Amino acid sequence: MAKKNLSEMSFLDHLEELRWLLIRSTIAILACATIAFFFSDFIFDEILFGPKNIDFITYRFFCDISQEFGLDKSLCVTEIPMRIQSREMGGQFSAHMWTSITAGFILGFPFILWEFWKFIRPALYDTEKKYAVLFIVTASVLFFAGVLFGYFLIAPLSVNFLANYNVSKEIFNDIDLDSYISLLRSSTVACGLLFELPIVIYFLTKLGLVTPNSLRTYRKYTLVIVLILSAIITPPDIISQIIVAIPIMILYELSILISVIVYKKQQNLQ
Repeated sequence: MAKKNLSEMSFLDHLEELRWLLIRSTIAILACATIAFFFSDFIFDEILFGPKNIDFITYRFFCDISQEFGLDKSLCVTEIPMRIQSREMGGQFSAHMWTSITAGFILGFPFILWEFWKFIRPALYDTEKKYAVLFIVTASVLFFAGVLFGYFLIAPLSVNFLANYNVSKEIFNDIDLDSYISLLRSSTVACGLLFELPIVIYFLTKLGLVTPNSLRTYRKYTLVIVLILSAIITPPDIISQIIVAIPIMILYELSILISVIVYKKQQNLQ
């Protein structure tokens, strides 16, 4: 049966397309998760538990920077006083499963984007449909850049700060495995999705929900929100907050530029 045009599709047809999008995406995630399941040693020992080791690349980088600028070893990490424990019978198995699914989502993200593109393609102009590869590559690069940003910057800064935060010398940080993995998962996946902001703004502009002027108007409020978020997710020092805030604001400015281009094209077509 030939695929219907957008104008011929009913609401139920759209729901059916969306259902198959979700089914195919879920299958892709599970397939990638199955592969990740058999690499648990590398994923846990090298990736997940990397930020809890004082020789992690991020800590060494900041230590080298502090010495380079004559700050002695003020930014060097010498201790991360915490131990990872599992307090439930199925704790390690559950962590293994959910970590594999998270890895499956990250690895399968380009395929999810491709499914999303096929879903929205009927609503695009003929001149826009040829940019499928550009869309997939750009959105994937932004997502993976966000994941790396979260893993190499947000996660280690958070782990180091929280592990060294101590209200009493009588307390030692025995961190539950699920709590530790949850911190890394939220840091990486959330940043990956946050880095999709330019793509989201592109489609919102096409739908007429945002304009370049509205984005410029709310720029100052966005800056305040970003600084507040940076203060929450990073240690309480201005250097860490600026390091986190700068890439996010760059993404916001890039989103404004994209909105301007899309908005002008739409105005010319009218």
